[in-house]
Amino acid sequence: MDNATTILAEINGNIGTVGYGLAAIGPAIGVGIVVGKTIEGVARQPELQGRLTVLMFIGIAFTEALAFIGIATYFFMV
Repeated sequence: MDNATTILAEINGNIGTVGYGLAAIGPAIGVGIVVGKTIEGVARQPELQGRLTVLMFIGIAFTEALAFIGIATYFFMV
């Protein structure tokens, strides 16, 4: 029992790194969904490809803003 307590006490560092790693999963999933739905839309109506592509890039920008907020929060908390 003493050995386990000693090993646990030796673990140190910043949990914010793990937190940002977990926070980056959300935007990654969001970008995947946005791109997938754009591909579906272009497959259904190819004549709207240009308009859908512009909307896709706007959606990706907003989704990636979440990742930037997450990393900025990490640096503010350190």
